[in-house]
Amino acid sequence: MPVTLVFLGKLADLAGVDQKQVEGPLDWQGLLDELHGPLGSAARQDRTRIAVNGEVLADKAALEAENGDEVALLPPVSGG
Repeated sequence: MPVTLVFLGKLADLAGVDQKQVEGPLDWQGLLDELHGPLGSAARQDRTRIAVNGEVLADKAALEAENGDEVALLPPVSGG
């Protein structure tokens, strides 16, 4: 079972899909290699967060996902 990438909000619009399957293991550089164009640029932004199996990472560079894990890309949250 591969790693499932989940794109939320604006990131899903950029990806053109809500989910994508990739082979693990997956680290930060591997994730960036999977994300092209505006989606890759958005993922690099400080305000874009990464969660692995529901746990938000304090440091995206610490990403380590294995087959069967879910990696969610969380867009910046706007408030008001």
